[in-house]
Amino acid sequence: MESLLNTYRNRLAQTDNHFVRYLMPRVHWEDRLSGIIGARGTGKTTLMLQYVKKHIDTKKAFYVSLDDMYFANNRLVDLVYKLWQDGVTHLFIDEVHKYPYNTWAQELKNIYDSYPEIHTVFSGSSILKIYAGNADLSRRAVEYELFGLSFREFLNFEGVKKIPVVSFDDLLKRHIEIASEITRGIKIMPLFRQYLQTGYFPFYKEGLHSYSHKLVNTINAVLETDLPAVDNIEFTSVQKLKRLLGIIAEMAPFTPNLSKLGEQVDILRSNLPKSLLLLERARMLGLLRAKGKNLRPLSKPSKIYLDNPNLAYSLKSEKPDIGNLRETFFYNQVRIIGDVTDAPQGDFTVNGQYLFEVGGRSKTFAQIANIPFSYLAIDETEIGFGNRIPLWMFGLLY
Repeated sequence: MESLLNTYRNRLAQTDNHFVRYLMPRVHWEDRLSGIIGARGTGKTTLMLQYVKKHIDTKKAFYVSLDDMYFANNRLVDLVYKLWQDGVTHLFIDEVHKYPYNTWAQELKNIYDSYPEIHTVFSGSSILKIYAGNADLSRRAVEYELFGLSFREFLNFEGVKKIPVVSFDDLLKRHIEIASEITRGIKIMPLFRQYLQTGYFPFYKEGLHSYSHKLVNTINAVLETDLPAVDNIEFTSVQKLKRLLGIIAEMAPFTPNLSKLGEQVDILRSNLPKSLLLLERARMLGLLRAKGKNLRPLSKPSKIYLDNPNLAYSLKSEKPDIGNLRETFFYNQVRIIGDVTDAPQGDFTVNGQYLFEVGGRSKTFAQIANIPFSYLAIDETEIGFGNRIPLWMFGLLY
């Protein structure tokens, strides 16, 4: 118990409130049970500790990670009983999917039912299916997902400029005015190129020279540790998923032939959609689906992307194609705030209505001419015109 308290105090002392992620004001922290999921390295732990440091009497709060050695011989419910006796009212539980007893969902339910005075926030891998554990949390827990840095957050994190979130409607209607204000006094394109290569995960601040290596290590940790902990995947299946990700990284974005892809990695065609879905939940892939199929996650995707542009630089054997990076960036940023699906003409349909074609400065409306609500997302330009919107501006949406 003393070791856990020391860990909590040390982590809190090391937490900086200078930069706060977009999710902070969106979480209803005073709900009795909240879950924050997200890919490794997005900052879930920091987010929780920042909230404690800024909003709670630290003596009334307690932070603990369930991968701590303490839990090799102790149960979470027994710890919470002791904390309740000590007057703790806010509990922050990290890495629930690493709990060695595989009963995290049941114990969270018991804590919720037994200690109405305690507000609990827990975090876990994006792979985690909060409502598919061995206890029904659907009536108790509110789930949030923390994604990687948006381009807007990256500019804030770098100290370039503080920019408020831009709504999708405002982006379409006021992009010229917004871009003119943001680009006053700064060169946006070099910053955008830097973001595409190394700006998605906050740990890039630890050193750009080691960023790619750490990102690959993070991917391996997700596949070798997090996936088996959540889905009981065997070693051979993990190796097949690694091969699958490696092959996709060289090809993405592409329209998949599931039979050929399955043969390359020795996965049955019928099992391949589930494998792709696991990699999507792990935030390594982005699966673009046809309209109406977003509610059928095991359906064949229309197109497969890497989840974010940084992965292309770390996983591809050669320098990524700029056209692929543009599409990957657009899909990665926009799908967080809207429903993005495949388009019969153009590249993407957003919210079932708006059609987008993504390209460089010379891109024209030829492919989407005379189609209502059609737009170009144009790279290599700071300020747009009419329905030509700078690509970088789609990183301002969260």
